[in-house]
Amino acid sequence: MIAGTPDPVAGSQDPPQAGVWNVANALTLARIALVPVFVWLFFKDGDGWRLAAFAVFAVASITDKIDGDIARARGLVTDFGKIADPIADKALTGAALVSLSVMGELWWWVTIVIMVREIGITVMRFVVIRRGVIPASKGGKLKTMLQVFAIGFYILPGPLDYLRWATMGAALVVTVVTGVDYVVQAWRMRRKPAAS
Repeated sequence: MIAGTPDPVAGSQDPPQAGVWNVANALTLARIALVPVFVWLFFKDGDGWRLAAFAVFAVASITDKIDGDIARARGLVTDFGKIADPIADKALTGAALVSLSVMGELWWWVTIVIMVREIGITVMRFVVIRRGVIPASKGGKLKTMLQVFAIGFYILPGPLDYLRWATMGAALVVTVVTGVDYVVQAWRMRRKPAAS
């Protein structure tokens, strides 16, 4: 139903949808804009550049939580935000993972497994959206946190190998397990009739 049109059943009106140009969506777009900045800094030589790349990655990651909190608290959830937010997330983590693998600092198979899961689940959510929304689970939120910390440790210079391996291993396990859980939810949802 189009926002603002009368409800044919209840005779009421839907609340007006927030405009696309709002602070939550601006933060999402800023996160997308920071991706090429991160990549450029990452491939520069020297620990100082690495620290700068880490700072950009950290700021971009923090905006992911902030824009979601703002959108929900102020009623700024929009269709654009629902699409752009996961794209921004995947662009940031994907750019970081691929960059690390290109530099030979992270096994390619790890990057491939994580990216196939992330892109696959995002596409799957759009496929079943007519039958309902698959909400982010606690496991999904834990996955995101572990991925951010693991990538951050890999970006940082210094002898952090054991910390990097431990956090990335945990992130990989949770990524796969939650991915399977989302597939099961989507399969059950596909068997339901589409929402009118």
